[in-house]
Amino acid sequence: MEEKERYEMHNNDVNDPNYQKFVAPITTYILEHFTPHHNGLDFGSGTGPVISKILTDNHFLVKQYDPFFANFPKVLQATYDYIACCEVIEHFHNPEKEFHLLKNLLKPGGVLVCMTHLYEDTIPFENWYYKNDPTHVFIYRKETMAYITEKFGFKSFQIDNRRIVFQN
Repeated sequence: MEEKERYEMHNNDVNDPNYQKFVAPITTYILEHFTPHHNGLDFGSGTGPVISKILTDNHFLVKQYDPFFANFPKVLQATYDYIACCEVIEHFHNPEKEFHLLKNLLKPGGVLVCMTHLYEDTIPFENWYYKNDPTHVFIYRKETMAYITEKFGFKSFQIDNRRIVFQN
């Protein structure tokens, strides 16, 4: 419960322009590469599902799943053209299980669009803000993304700053 309580402290107002700007790497990618006819999943939508709001405001069909705030297991029985996963993968207690699930939720040709802060050797780890969040239980590197691509059978991955796109 401690983890959920920490998430509830986040001020995730879906109408906040700064919050919308923060998720823009994901929403912009989806809006540019998909149409409202495609089905999407906002995986780890959290207390303020801003990605879902932006996409539905653009007439996109997007479902939400979050183990704490949108725990609707039925949505995990469908497949999707795209899955948005914003600031979520660093919270995976079992990344192998979660990435296996996400891969299986994608239709052929679909994409998993994630956002996280990747660790690089140039970052002084002892002072790195991202690792200090106690809910961040797994830290990723560029090499981790290559491993995930190969291990789970994605066709490719692309990193653009904090956005990582896995192609199914």
